[in-house]
Amino acid sequence: MSEERPHIHRPKVETFDIAARTNVDPKGFVRPVEHYREEPWGLYMARHADHPRFHYLESWIIPELGIRASILHFTPEHVRDWDFYVDIGDFTRGEQVWTSEDHYLDLIVQTGRSVELLDVDELLEANTTGILDPKTSERAMLNAARAIDGIAAHGHDLDAWLTSVGMPVTWR
Repeated sequence: MSEERPHIHRPKVETFDIAARTNVDPKGFVRPVEHYREEPWGLYMARHADHPRFHYLESWIIPELGIRASILHFTPEHVRDWDFYVDIGDFTRGEQVWTSEDHYLDLIVQTGRSVELLDVDELLEANTTGILDPKTSERAMLNAARAIDGIAAHGHDLDAWLTSVGMPVTWR
């Protein structure tokens, strides 16, 4: 019996256009953004979502750490037992437009309890097939490890970790 390999897609790319107040998702859909806030170290975005499981999305994009931390406001029938979803990737600040390239790895944070690393198989498959080069794959693993260590060292509290590194975040 052969082990099933994950279906590997190219890295998901998004744009965040501050002037136009839009977010272009990985499928090319243009979403209106309710609120952007730039800080020297990151970008906050808040917008409504037309997803079947959640109705609102808040994200902090933090290029220096290689993370996008999000709160998904789930509908009552799809509530999850976690607080934050953290994407690992490359995030680039432009003058008016920021971009993100997702590098497969994700973290699920249950504040005060745990941090779980997801999709290592996808990262490894992307590296093996040449979709991600070894340097990018290594950077993704190091960014994920740094985030896991930082969050765990602060009582499994994402906000506390970010504050400790001079990047205090606030949410809606």
